[in-house]
Amino acid sequence: MANQGFFLIAILYWAILALQSSAITDEIEVQALQDLYRSLNSPVQLKHWKIEGGDPCEESWIGVECFGSSIFNLKLHGLNLTGYLGYQLSNLKNLKHLDMSSNNIEGAIPYNLPLNVTILNLAGNRFTQSIPSSLESMKHLRHLNMSHNLLSGPLGAVFNGLENLKEMDLSFNNFTGDLPTSFRYLMNLTGLFLQSNQFTGSVIFLADLPLYDLNIEDNDFSGVIPEKFQNIHNLWIGGNKFEKATDYPPWKFPSDIPNEQNISSPPATNLSAFSSHPSQITEVHNKKRSHAAGIALMVSGITLVAACAALVVVVQKHRLRGKTPRSSFNGEDSTKSLPISTVQGIDYSSMTAEDSPRMSPFSSSPMITPSRLPPIRTKTMKSSRRRSFSSSKMPICAKAYTVSELQIATNSFSEENLIGEGSLGSVYRAEFPDGTILAVKNINTVPLSIIEEQQFFDVIQNASRLKHPNIVTLIGYCMEHGQHLIVYEFIRNLSLHEALHCVAYKPLSWGLRLRIALGIARALNYMHSSCDPPVAHSNLKAANILLDEELMPRVCDCGLAILRPLASNTVKLKASEMAIADSGYIAPEHVQPGTANTKADVYAFGVLLLELLTGRRPIDNSRPKTEQSLVRWASSRLHDSASLGQMIDPAISRTLSSKSLSRYADIISMCIQPEQEFRPPMSEIVESLMCMLQKPSAVDGIETTDIFERSFRSTNSRFFGSPTLSYYSV
Repeated sequence: MANQGFFLIAILYWAILALQSSAITDEIEVQALQDLYRSLNSPVQLKHWKIEGGDPCEESWIGVECFGSSIFNLKLHGLNLTGYLGYQLSNLKNLKHLDMSSNNIEGAIPYNLPLNVTILNLAGNRFTQSIPSSLESMKHLRHLNMSHNLLSGPLGAVFNGLENLKEMDLSFNNFTGDLPTSFRYLMNLTGLFLQSNQFTGSVIFLADLPLYDLNIEDNDFSGVIPEKFQNIHNLWIGGNKFEKATDYPPWKFPSDIPNEQNISSPPATNLSAFSSHPSQITEVHNKKRSHAAGIALMVSGITLVAACAALVVVVQKHRLRGKTPRSSFNGEDSTKSLPISTVQGIDYSSMTAEDSPRMSPFSSSPMITPSRLPPIRTKTMKSSRRRSFSSSKMPICAKAYTVSELQIATNSFSEENLIGEGSLGSVYRAEFPDGTILAVKNINTVPLSIIEEQQFFDVIQNASRLKHPNIVTLIGYCMEHGQHLIVYEFIRNLSLHEALHCVAYKPLSWGLRLRIALGIARALNYMHSSCDPPVAHSNLKAANILLDEELMPRVCDCGLAILRPLASNTVKLKASEMAIADSGYIAPEHVQPGTANTKADVYAFGVLLLELLTGRRPIDNSRPKTEQSLVRWASSRLHDSASLGQMIDPAISRTLSSKSLSRYADIISMCIQPEQEFRPPMSEIVESLMCMLQKPSAVDGIETTDIFERSFRSTNSRFFGSPTLSYYSV
């Protein structure tokens, strides 16, 4: 009977798969994959993937597995991918299996992870920072692998909601601190791998968990080994600081009383540590075997009924697809209708590791072993930094340069290599012997105390972890002989301020302006939502937005505004002069530079949106007094159709539809609210701008410009803008 039931289930499974061939992938999920593709630097390895358009399910994008119109599995293991994870993964509402392991992906693990994932494998990459707090919202998660990365810092209370978690591997990272009390709630956890980190304190929170495999080797755990650890079948605890106290009764192991040395040695096979004494467990196994037979028959019957119901639902949806609009797709309902057990058909808890006893038995991808990874990044790995700061527990993701290296690259910081002047110092073009071109910011500071030196280093340390396609990457730093220099990737010397206000360039099309706005919004959303704690830019303005060769925005000097108090008097004088022109971006609450107020960034972004729409500067003393402040002049006109139409930059006035203009004005109005609590989070602004970009066709009889236009060219062979407004001009 059971065999017949499984046979019918197999037939239904293949019938369901056959219906997928005509699936049309949900638009929101397509956009999520497109965003991921861009973030991963559009790799050629991802065959059939596209930045724009395409259908992942119909076109069989590599690594994408679908169920109906939904993306069900995303497996991109071992493809040598680079870049960063996108920030729209949460839009994959029905994703159950996400495997990005054994690549070279960098940056922080995004806050917006798919909430319905049951298997999450990010092992063998170069992820930094710590585990995002959103993890506790992933209630269905069963298998979590983040091993072999550069994750660091203490674990937060992120495990409260993970009641279904069965296996977790955080090994070979740089985690520090005590284990969080939220480990107590992992009451279904059978496999835990924490080896080769820098954890400290007690392991008492692990004593009551139903663990079968536990590896906590090579940490700094201390205290007494809980007596309940003797019930763990596979146990590795060597390389810690546990007490060898005689005041406690010895463990009652089947063999001799163990010490740290023989406990730390893994068993010769993957069998239970109790296998040499089967008499203790034979009776239990016999009872379980007879009980399991009855359960198997009952489960097969229930599964058959569920599969039939699912087939009926899928067939009905297939018939109604032509009649039902795409907008009626409901991710929540579709999640409930997906027969997970039928489609997956794998009991991952029964798998065991074969390659290494230190690795968790994850079957979501081939076993990750040191031979398949870059050089192992263990707790003994040291970062390049000054000795006085070696006590810092957090690794820095930037290279330490010497003054001589940077002097050679910049020709002794010569005038011909000067790119621009900013409120923190001068920026120079640097060409290194291997041909690499970077930008070096020379931050002129007053003589710094030891505490201030540490503060400077901490700022560089935090800024180096910001990895996003729309943020200029901090490559390195130099803190020798009283010098304080920061090295960035080189983006061509064109800021958004110059592109909008310099007559040497053709006007940006409306489509390009929208894409620039969206890129900036995504960068801010990453800083505000994906970083823990959130990072505020605190000095957002058009002069700090660089445009690359594809005219995509790159926000620069993120997180550096806090260094202003350390600047020399000469630099502060220059900064005060520049602040007059920048005052149009400052929110009414007058937040001090460096203060982590993300709402002030939202206000400044609203000013940027106005600047893109009108082509006017935020403060323009050449205009009549009532029009000198862009925000004051525009605020009363945003909800008046006639006045709104007159505000548009004449260069693009004929390319906007009334509907697009109205939606854009609504976004601006929300951003520049005088009361900061009424300003929306950047995540909502990103969604609003994306909705505008989804419909670039003609509206209201007005043809909109192609949003992918790349016709922006200089009308002169030389640039005539002010050097004070060029590269990295914080």
